[in-house]
Amino acid sequence: MPGAAETRHGSEWGLHATWHWRGQACHWRRLGGLHQPPLVLLHGFGAGSGHWRRNAAVLADAGWCVYGLDLLGFGASSQVPLRLDNRLWARQLEAFLREVVQGPAVLVGHSLGGLVALTCGVFFPQVVRAVVAAPLPDPTLLLAAPQAPAGAPPRRPWRRRLQRFVVTWLCRLLPLEVLVPLLAHSPLLDLGIQAAYRDPVIGDDELHRLIARPARRAGAVRALRAMSIAMALRPHGATAPALLRRLRHPCLLLWGGDDRLVPLDVGLQCQRLRPDLALEVIDQAGHCPHDERPDAFHRVLIPWLERL
Repeated sequence: MPGAAETRHGSEWGLHATWHWRGQACHWRRLGGLHQPPLVLLHGFGAGSGHWRRNAAVLADAGWCVYGLDLLGFGASSQVPLRLDNRLWARQLEAFLREVVQGPAVLVGHSLGGLVALTCGVFFPQVVRAVVAAPLPDPTLLLAAPQAPAGAPPRRPWRRRLQRFVVTWLCRLLPLEVLVPLLAHSPLLDLGIQAAYRDPVIGDDELHRLIARPARRAGAVRALRAMSIAMALRPHGATAPALLRRLRHPCLLLWGGDDRLVPLDVGLQCQRLRPDLALEVIDQAGHCPHDERPDAFHRVLIPWLERL
């Protein structure tokens, strides 16, 4: 990083570097002074730290040392067939906080990044100051009861083995070697990106590049298959309902009012699980409120950060 040119805006924001963890290359970037309190931005599924293109400079100007980390399997980090789930990414993040950031930080995550931030806050509370999820996706939230059943029996071993067998073989049978390149090199990718946005974004070349680039890498298929299996086979303790009940840090949920991928009802379910959670709705935004309505996003986020 010394001597490198700092980019403040666009998907190439920040000073870029590579950090190695467990033999894997992890891409990260930084914007802001090291004397400022650290804040780590975590991207969502299919994206990378460049997706915070409209937020990093504003947060740095608000007094934060802003870091962006590409989770394993995404962005410019290694795409490896490990057990890619929110527990592994939380361990990657915890090591990043200890070895690179070298101190507790506020975690701000978009979508999958929000789940990773929540997981890290529960499993490694000593390196986390607060958690922001914008939004928080997890299918188990739709099935969660307001109160966890006391003394609920664990799943029997044969049922766990059967589930593991079925999920593994279904994911192996999916023709991802055909589907992923087809999606990554065709207009279908733009349609997939558009599904996450409320207003038209087809024609946003920068957004297209930051999603398409990792999807076209050689390891994209194996990383996606590994993630599909690992996320489907997570234990109950690694799901959002269980994590929300255990979190002891300040937590803010930010939701796009017109989110079609993770509807606002999911955010309301989070509040039913934890009535003390702060939930703020960004009007006229879809699944990516930080990128769609950055001014409104910052008007909610920055005052909340100042009150920590």
